[in-house]
Amino acid sequence: MRLCFLVEEHYRYDGMPVEVIRRLTAWGHRVDVLRPGSSLVNVSEAVRAGSHDAWVLKTVSGGPGLTLLEAAAAVGLTTVNDARSIRGVRDKVLAAAIGRARGLPMPRTYAAARPESLAEVPEAEFPLVVKPADGSSGRAVRLVSSPDRLAGLWPELAGEGMLIAQPYVANSGVDLKVYCVGGELYATERSSPLHPDGPVRERRVPLSAEVARIAADAGAAFGLDLYGVDVLLGPDGPVIVDVNDFPSFRQVPDAAARVGRAVLELARRGAGGAGGVGPAAMVPARPVPPRVAEQVPARAGEGR
Repeated sequence: MRLCFLVEEHYRYDGMPVEVIRRLTAWGHRVDVLRPGSSLVNVSEAVRAGSHDAWVLKTVSGGPGLTLLEAAAAVGLTTVNDARSIRGVRDKVLAAAIGRARGLPMPRTYAAARPESLAEVPEAEFPLVVKPADGSSGRAVRLVSSPDRLAGLWPELAGEGMLIAQPYVANSGVDLKVYCVGGELYATERSSPLHPDGPVRERRVPLSAEVARIAADAGAAFGLDLYGVDVLLGPDGPVIVDVNDFPSFRQVPDAAARVGRAVLELARRGAGGAGGVGPAAMVPARPVPPRVAEQVPARAGEGR
Protein backbone atom coordinates (compact mmCIF):
# COMPACT_ATOMS: atom_id res chain seq x y z
CA MET A 1 0.00 0.00 0.00
CA ARG A 2 1.00 3.63 -0.45
CA LEU A 3 0.23 5.85 2.52
CA CYS A 4 0.76 9.53 3.27
CA PHE A 5 1.39 10.71 6.85
CA LEU A 6 0.91 14.38 7.70
CA VAL A 7 3.34 15.05 10.56
CA GLU A 8 4.03 18.48 12.03
CA GLU A 9 7.26 19.47 13.77
CA HIS A 10 5.84 18.87 17.23
CA TYR A 11 5.65 15.14 16.44
CA ARG A 12 8.64 14.83 14.10
CA TYR A 13 10.62 12.70 16.57
CA ASP A 14 7.70 11.36 18.59
CA GLY A 15 7.30 7.60 18.89
CA MET A 16 3.75 8.03 17.69
CA PRO A 17 3.82 8.24 14.66
CA VAL A 18 7.56 7.64 13.94
CA GLU A 19 7.49 4.02 15.10
CA VAL A 20 4.26 3.39 13.19
CA ILE A 21 5.85 4.67 10.00
CA ARG A 22 8.90 2.43 10.59
CA ARG A 23 6.69 -0.61 11.10
CA LEU A 24 4.68 0.04 7.97
CA THR A 25 7.84 0.54 5.94
CA ALA A 26 9.35 -2.67 7.35
CA TRP A 27 6.20 -4.52 6.30
CA GLY A 28 6.83 -3.43 2.72
CA HIS A 29 4.46 -0.50 2.42
CA ARG A 30 5.43 2.86 0.96
CA VAL A 31 4.96 5.75 3.37
CA ASP A 32 5.31 9.35 2.23
CA VAL A 33 5.68 11.94 4.98
CA LEU A 34 4.53 15.54 4.57
CA ARG A 35 5.40 18.19 7.16
CA PRO A 36 2.85 20.93 6.51
CA GLY A 37 4.12 23.22 9.24
CA SER A 38 7.67 23.55 7.94
CA SER A 39 7.76 22.85 4.22
CA LEU A 40 6.22 23.83 0.91
CA VAL A 41 3.53 21.35 -0.11
CA ASN A 42 2.70 20.92 -3.80
CA VAL A 43 -1.00 20.48 -3.18
CA SER A 44 -1.84 20.03 -6.85
CA GLU A 45 0.48 17.04 -7.06
CA ALA A 46 0.13 15.52 -3.59
CA VAL A 47 -3.64 15.75 -3.24
CA ARG A 48 -5.06 13.96 -6.24
CA ALA A 49 -7.31 10.98 -6.70
CA GLY A 50 -5.42 7.70 -6.68
CA SER A 51 -2.19 9.15 -5.26
CA HIS A 52 -2.41 7.17 -1.99
CA ASP A 53 -4.49 4.43 -0.43
CA ALA A 54 -4.95 6.56 2.69
CA TRP A 55 -3.81 9.77 4.34
CA VAL A 56 -3.09 9.77 8.07
CA LEU A 57 -3.04 12.87 10.28
CA LYS A 58 -0.78 13.35 13.29
CA THR A 59 -0.57 17.08 13.87
CA VAL A 60 -1.13 19.65 16.57
CA SER A 61 -4.62 20.96 17.09
CA GLY A 62 -5.11 24.13 15.07
CA GLY A 63 -2.19 23.32 12.76
CA PRO A 64 -2.34 23.33 8.94
CA GLY A 65 -2.42 19.54 8.61
CA LEU A 66 -6.18 19.19 9.01
CA THR A 67 -6.82 21.48 6.04
CA LEU A 68 -4.63 19.25 3.85
CA LEU A 69 -6.37 16.14 5.15
CA GLU A 70 -9.73 17.70 4.30
CA ALA A 71 -8.40 18.47 0.82
CA ALA A 72 -7.45 14.82 0.39
CA ALA A 73 -10.91 13.74 1.53
CA ALA A 74 -12.51 16.24 -0.86
CA VAL A 75 -10.96 14.47 -3.89
CA GLY A 76 -12.10 11.07 -2.63
CA LEU A 77 -9.02 9.82 -0.78
CA THR A 78 -9.45 7.72 2.36
CA THR A 79 -8.38 9.54 5.53
CA VAL A 80 -7.53 8.18 8.98
CA ASN A 81 -9.49 9.25 10.92
CA ASP A 82 -12.32 10.55 8.75
CA ALA A 83 -11.57 14.26 8.15
CA ARG A 84 -15.04 15.40 9.20
CA SER A 85 -14.82 13.37 12.38
CA ILE A 86 -11.47 14.95 13.28
CA ARG A 87 -12.93 18.42 12.81
CA GLY A 88 -15.79 17.37 15.10
CA VAL A 89 -13.48 16.68 18.06
CA ARG A 90 -10.71 19.22 17.49
CA ASP A 91 -13.18 22.09 17.74
CA LYS A 92 -14.21 21.66 21.37
CA VAL A 93 -17.29 23.86 20.92
CA LEU A 94 -18.49 21.57 18.15
CA ALA A 95 -17.49 18.49 20.16
CA ALA A 96 -19.51 19.64 23.17
CA ALA A 97 -22.60 20.21 21.03
CA ILE A 98 -22.33 16.84 19.24
CA GLY A 99 -21.55 14.92 22.42
CA ARG A 100 -24.43 16.34 24.44
CA ALA A 101 -26.82 15.85 21.50
CA ARG A 102 -25.83 12.18 21.31
CA GLY A 103 -26.36 11.69 25.05
CA LEU A 104 -22.71 11.42 26.07
CA PRO A 105 -21.96 12.36 29.70
CA MET A 106 -20.17 15.65 29.00
CA PRO A 107 -20.17 18.80 31.16
CA ARG A 108 -22.34 21.80 30.33
CA THR A 109 -20.17 24.01 28.11
CA TYR A 110 -19.99 27.77 27.57
CA ALA A 111 -18.13 29.33 24.62
CA ALA A 112 -16.68 32.83 24.36
CA ALA A 113 -14.64 34.58 21.69
CA ARG A 114 -13.42 37.12 24.26
CA PRO A 115 -12.39 36.20 27.83
CA GLU A 116 -14.41 39.12 29.23
CA SER A 117 -17.58 37.40 27.99
CA LEU A 118 -16.99 34.58 30.49
CA ALA A 119 -18.04 37.03 33.21
CA GLU A 120 -21.61 36.17 32.21
CA VAL A 121 -21.23 32.56 33.36
CA PRO A 122 -23.50 32.12 36.42
CA GLU A 123 -21.61 32.15 39.70
CA ALA A 124 -23.26 28.86 40.63
CA GLU A 125 -21.21 27.16 37.90
CA PHE A 126 -17.88 27.89 39.64
CA PRO A 127 -15.31 26.50 39.99
CA LEU A 128 -14.81 26.49 36.22
CA VAL A 129 -12.37 24.75 33.94
CA VAL A 130 -11.37 27.17 31.17
CA LYS A 131 -9.38 26.11 28.11
CA PRO A 132 -8.86 27.01 24.44
CA ALA A 133 -11.43 25.56 22.07
CA ASP A 134 -8.60 24.24 19.90
CA GLY A 135 -6.35 23.12 22.77
CA SER A 136 -4.67 19.73 23.16
CA SER A 137 -2.29 17.87 25.49
CA GLY A 138 -3.52 19.88 28.48
CA ARG A 139 -2.31 23.17 27.00
CA ALA A 140 -3.51 26.30 28.81
CA VAL A 141 -6.10 24.46 30.92
CA ARG A 142 -6.99 26.54 33.97
CA LEU A 143 -9.07 25.81 37.06
CA VAL A 144 -10.81 29.03 38.11
CA SER A 145 -12.25 29.09 41.61
CA SER A 146 -14.38 32.25 41.44
CA PRO A 147 -15.55 35.10 39.18
CA ASP A 148 -12.94 37.39 40.79
CA ARG A 149 -10.16 34.97 39.89
CA LEU A 150 -11.52 34.75 36.36
CA ALA A 151 -11.28 38.51 35.89
CA GLY A 152 -7.63 38.37 36.89
CA LEU A 153 -6.94 35.88 34.07
CA TRP A 154 -8.33 38.00 31.25
CA PRO A 155 -4.94 39.36 30.06
CA GLU A 156 -3.35 35.91 29.71
CA LEU A 157 -6.48 34.41 28.14
CA ALA A 158 -6.70 37.16 25.53
CA GLY A 159 -4.36 35.42 23.08
CA GLU A 160 -5.97 31.98 23.23
CA GLY A 161 -8.73 32.55 20.67
CA MET A 162 -12.11 30.93 21.23
CA LEU A 163 -12.46 29.68 24.79
CA ILE A 164 -14.70 27.14 26.46
CA ALA A 165 -15.67 26.97 30.13
CA GLN A 166 -17.15 23.97 31.93
CA PRO A 167 -18.14 23.40 35.57
CA TYR A 168 -15.37 21.55 37.40
CA VAL A 169 -16.10 17.88 38.04
CA ALA A 170 -14.91 16.94 41.53
CA ASN A 171 -12.52 14.01 41.25
CA SER A 172 -9.50 12.31 42.85
CA GLY A 173 -6.97 14.13 40.67
CA VAL A 174 -6.62 11.15 38.34
CA ASP A 175 -7.53 11.23 34.65
CA LEU A 176 -8.65 7.99 33.05
CA LYS A 177 -7.60 7.82 29.40
CA VAL A 178 -9.33 5.18 27.29
CA TYR A 179 -7.72 4.37 23.95
CA CYS A 180 -9.40 2.64 21.02
CA VAL A 181 -7.14 0.98 18.43
CA GLY A 182 -7.96 -1.90 16.12
CA GLY A 183 -11.42 -2.26 17.63
CA GLU A 184 -10.05 -2.79 21.16
CA LEU A 185 -10.24 -0.56 24.22
CA TYR A 186 -7.38 0.02 26.67
CA ALA A 187 -7.51 2.09 29.85
CA THR A 188 -4.67 4.02 31.50
CA GLU A 189 -4.55 6.49 34.35
CA ARG A 190 -2.38 9.57 34.83
CA SER A 191 -2.25 12.76 36.85
CA SER A 192 -4.78 15.38 35.84
CA PRO A 193 -3.35 18.58 34.26
CA LEU A 194 -5.38 20.39 36.91
CA HIS A 195 -3.56 18.45 39.65
CA PRO A 196 -0.05 17.93 38.20
CA ASP A 197 1.55 17.29 41.58
CA GLY A 198 -0.63 14.29 42.37
CA PRO A 199 1.33 11.10 43.16
CA VAL A 200 -0.04 9.11 40.20
CA ARG A 201 2.18 6.92 38.06
CA GLU A 202 0.93 6.47 34.51
CA ARG A 203 -0.06 2.85 34.01
CA ARG A 204 -2.63 0.54 32.49
CA VAL A 205 -5.65 -0.18 34.66
CA PRO A 206 -8.73 -2.41 34.40
CA LEU A 207 -11.61 -0.97 32.40
CA SER A 208 -15.09 -1.13 33.88
CA ALA A 209 -18.04 -2.09 31.71
CA GLU A 210 -19.64 1.34 32.27
CA VAL A 211 -16.57 3.30 31.12
CA ALA A 212 -16.05 0.90 28.19
CA ARG A 213 -19.60 1.55 27.02
CA ILE A 214 -19.13 5.31 27.29
CA ALA A 215 -15.86 5.17 25.32
CA ALA A 216 -17.46 3.05 22.61
CA ASP A 217 -20.43 5.44 22.45
CA ALA A 218 -18.01 8.35 22.02
CA GLY A 219 -16.34 6.67 19.04
CA ALA A 220 -19.73 6.04 17.44
CA ALA A 221 -20.96 9.58 18.13
CA PHE A 222 -17.97 11.21 16.47
CA GLY A 223 -17.27 8.59 13.81
CA LEU A 224 -13.72 7.85 15.01
CA ASP A 225 -11.73 4.64 14.65
CA LEU A 226 -8.40 5.57 16.29
CA TYR A 227 -9.09 7.77 19.30
CA GLY A 228 -8.72 8.49 22.98
CA VAL A 229 -11.31 9.57 25.55
CA ASP A 230 -10.44 11.44 28.76
CA VAL A 231 -12.80 10.38 31.54
CA LEU A 232 -13.17 11.65 35.10
CA LEU A 233 -14.82 9.49 37.73
CA GLY A 234 -17.03 12.13 39.31
CA PRO A 235 -19.50 11.92 42.20
CA ASP A 236 -22.35 11.24 39.77
CA GLY A 237 -20.47 8.75 37.59
CA PRO A 238 -18.02 8.90 34.67
CA VAL A 239 -17.81 12.17 32.73
CA ILE A 240 -16.10 12.70 29.36
CA VAL A 241 -13.94 15.83 29.43
CA ASP A 242 -12.11 15.41 26.11
CA VAL A 243 -12.00 13.27 22.96
CA ASN A 244 -8.84 13.09 20.83
CA ASP A 245 -8.18 11.74 17.37
CA PHE A 246 -4.93 9.76 16.97
CA PRO A 247 -3.63 10.19 20.55
CA SER A 248 -0.32 8.91 21.98
CA PHE A 249 -1.58 5.39 22.86
CA ARG A 250 0.88 5.36 25.76
CA GLN A 251 0.83 2.17 27.82
CA VAL A 252 -0.96 0.27 25.03
CA PRO A 253 1.07 -2.92 24.49
CA ASP A 254 2.95 -2.99 21.16
CA ALA A 255 1.14 0.23 20.24
CA ALA A 256 3.07 0.94 17.02
CA ALA A 257 2.21 -2.44 15.51
CA ARG A 258 -1.41 -2.23 16.62
CA VAL A 259 -1.82 1.27 15.15
CA GLY A 260 -0.04 0.23 11.95
CA ARG A 261 -2.37 -2.74 11.47
CA ALA A 262 -5.38 -0.54 12.19
CA VAL A 263 -4.25 2.03 9.59
CA LEU A 264 -3.87 -0.72 6.97
CA GLU A 265 -7.29 -2.13 7.75
CA LEU A 266 -8.92 1.28 7.50
CA ALA A 267 -7.12 1.94 4.21
CA ARG A 268 -8.38 -1.38 2.85
CA ARG A 269 -11.88 -0.59 4.03
CA GLY A 270 -11.82 2.50 1.88
CA ALA A 271 -13.51 5.85 1.92
CA GLY A 272 -16.89 4.47 2.98
CA GLY A 273 -15.68 2.74 6.12
CA ALA A 274 -15.24 5.28 8.86
CA GLY A 275 -18.24 7.56 8.66
CA GLY A 276 -18.10 11.16 9.79
CA VAL A 277 -19.93 14.09 11.27
CA GLY A 278 -20.92 17.43 9.93
CA PRO A 279 -22.32 20.48 11.70
CA ALA A 280 -25.89 19.39 11.11
CA ALA A 281 -25.58 15.62 10.89
CA MET A 282 -24.78 12.75 13.21
CA VAL A 283 -23.23 9.41 12.45
CA PRO A 284 -25.16 6.17 12.89
CA ALA A 285 -23.94 3.80 15.57
CA ARG A 286 -21.31 1.32 14.45
CA PRO A 287 -22.48 -2.21 13.71
CA VAL A 288 -19.47 -3.69 15.58
CA PRO A 289 -18.65 -1.82 18.82
CA PRO A 290 -15.09 -1.84 20.21
CA ARG A 291 -14.29 -4.61 22.67
CA VAL A 292 -12.35 -4.37 25.89
CA ALA A 293 -8.80 -5.62 25.47
CA GLU A 294 -7.40 -8.26 27.78
CA GLN A 295 -7.56 -6.72 31.24
CA VAL A 296 -4.55 -6.04 33.40
CA PRO A 297 -4.88 -7.52 36.89
CA ALA A 298 -5.75 -5.05 39.63
CA ARG A 299 -3.07 -4.68 42.26
CA ALA A 300 -3.70 -4.98 45.97
CA GLY A 301 -5.22 -1.77 47.25
CA GLU A 302 -5.74 -0.40 43.74
CA GLY A 303 -9.30 -1.44 43.04
CA ARG A 304 -11.40 1.21 41.35
